[in-house]
Amino acid sequence: MQTDTFSYQDERFADLQLLRYRLNGFEQLSLRQKTLIYYLSQATLYGRDITFDQFGRYNLRIRKMLEAVYTAPQISHQTETFRQLEVYLKRVWFSNGIYHHYGCEKFVPGFSPDGLLELLKQVEPHQLPLRSGETLDEWCKELFPVIFDPQILPKRVNKADGEDLLLTSACNFYQDVNQQEAEDFYNAQKAAAELSSQPPSFGLNTTLVKRDGQLREEVWTVNGRYGKAIEKITFWLKKAAGVAENERQQRVIQLLIDYYESGDLNIFNQYCIEWVGENEGQIDFVNGFIEVYGDPLGLKGSWEGIVEYKDVEATRRTQTISQNAQWFEDHSPVDPRFRKPTVKGVTANAICAAMLGGDEYPSTAIGINLPNADWIRAQYGSKSITISNITDAYNKASRDSGFKEEFVNDQDTIRLIEEYGDLCDDLHTDLHECLGHGSGQLLQGTDPDALKAYGNTIEEARADLFALYYIADRKLIELGLLPNADAYKSQYYTYIMNGLMTQLIRIQPGHQIEEAHMRNRALIARWCYENGDAIQLVKHNGKTYVEISDYQELRTLVARLLAEIQRIKSEGDYEAARNLVENYAVHVDTGLHHEVLSRYAKLNLAPYKGFINPVLTPIYENGNIIDVKVDYTEGYAQQMLRYSTEYGTLI
Repeated sequence: MQTDTFSYQDERFADLQLLRYRLNGFEQLSLRQKTLIYYLSQATLYGRDITFDQFGRYNLRIRKMLEAVYTAPQISHQTETFRQLEVYLKRVWFSNGIYHHYGCEKFVPGFSPDGLLELLKQVEPHQLPLRSGETLDEWCKELFPVIFDPQILPKRVNKADGEDLLLTSACNFYQDVNQQEAEDFYNAQKAAAELSSQPPSFGLNTTLVKRDGQLREEVWTVNGRYGKAIEKITFWLKKAAGVAENERQQRVIQLLIDYYESGDLNIFNQYCIEWVGENEGQIDFVNGFIEVYGDPLGLKGSWEGIVEYKDVEATRRTQTISQNAQWFEDHSPVDPRFRKPTVKGVTANAICAAMLGGDEYPSTAIGINLPNADWIRAQYGSKSITISNITDAYNKASRDSGFKEEFVNDQDTIRLIEEYGDLCDDLHTDLHECLGHGSGQLLQGTDPDALKAYGNTIEEARADLFALYYIADRKLIELGLLPNADAYKSQYYTYIMNGLMTQLIRIQPGHQIEEAHMRNRALIARWCYENGDAIQLVKHNGKTYVEISDYQELRTLVARLLAEIQRIKSEGDYEAARNLVENYAVHVDTGLHHEVLSRYAKLNLAPYKGFINPVLTPIYENGNIIDVKVDYTEGYAQQMLRYSTEYGTLI
């Protein structure tokens, strides 16, 4: 239950800090709405094992092994090996596997193989995830190299130019298949559907495997791969359909069930269309194989779930933006050929997250824009959300951290950020999600996947540039979304500072930039820095700072880059995308990186944050739910172990 002693900040370890988020206004929801949220939350939590398996074929066995050691009562918790194993396990929980959730590099254990083996020998064999007839020695021979050898499966997602991205990535979407084989396989499917005006998202819900020299897809369905987990998900979705707020919402849930049961991507298209059109209910959700960032080819959907309800007050802001979508599209600085003549179905809400799952947990997005299919966006529109209680938790947790004082050199800019920073961060997210992703159009005949491994970075850059361009427009003042003509400068400064400098805190020494969102921010900041005179990197007392001397020129640079990025997207210009990303978004200045890491270390902050879910407990009377209570007291390890027990389905 919500109490006045609620604390946003919780446990911290490695480079991570756990936060909590509040379900503001939950008690004011009707019993039917609370029950719907509870059922959808159960469906969300049952997808957890799918995400673990997708992120690496050994993840589930390693997690189960570590949990067996962690919970064995006969093992001492006072040894250094156990303490290091505990940190490692908590990182595995956080990242849904043995790879960093952001950088994708494999974790380096703080314990030795011999130390782990000694702990394993103290665990009863039946508590370990051994296969039938498998010995502990055989288990260790198979999995110890995966854990300890830095040369074996070193990265979950590799996007290095010139390498076979499938053979060098540890994600579990392809088995014994190289990049050329996969691209040829899906290009053939696309060619066969070339004349379709409503093509499916080929490969979205399958594992591509090679058996006896032949390629085939293992479909993720109730009766296929991940069936045990999907069966539980659909069980709770069926219960949710029975308490839906309206007929269309019920139809949305039923179509999702049909898709899970059949694996038919055409049904998934129908589900997406209906989901976009359902805007009457206060409750909404995302559940399924959605975002493709975890696949180096950008085809396979990682499983994710989020349950949400509208934040009525904050939604006024997002709806003001979406109601003016056509104005923003018409005044975009891109070539008119690439603009949508008619913007359809743009729906934007600020929401409160009620439960996070899969690829949205513990680390989660602050905004979502779906569906991803370009033709659905063009014909039916899109739905955007800004997650207000998540951004609120981030904001409250970051206050008085000393970060601004360390990396911003002048007091005027600090005051600008303190006064307008939170507002402009929210507006940037709204513009990015509500309009940026939904803006523009592909030229007829352009393959939506033409940019291949660079597609995700280019798309995120396109949405960010759209938001940056318009946050400096007087239209936002006219709409009452910004108080004055200077407020936007707080966003310009923090964005450029992040792209050029401070996001480097998330990169290990000697590494390049890999993650799509980080590449996007680096691309924009570096391109603007190198192609104009608006931005300078200056030294004061031996420290590097960003200085913006001309905000209007910077906006002009943003407009130029937005026009080029949209052209690349609309025309499917792979080589231009490759050149932009490789030249501006990948490489790290070693000296600047070392300086930023050193300065950040003195602040004693965690660069990454994630969330502990609240516990939703139904209250029954005579077999019927009469209320759903919210509790925020469950600890991180307690929650993770409970999830492994209650929602573990695949091992």
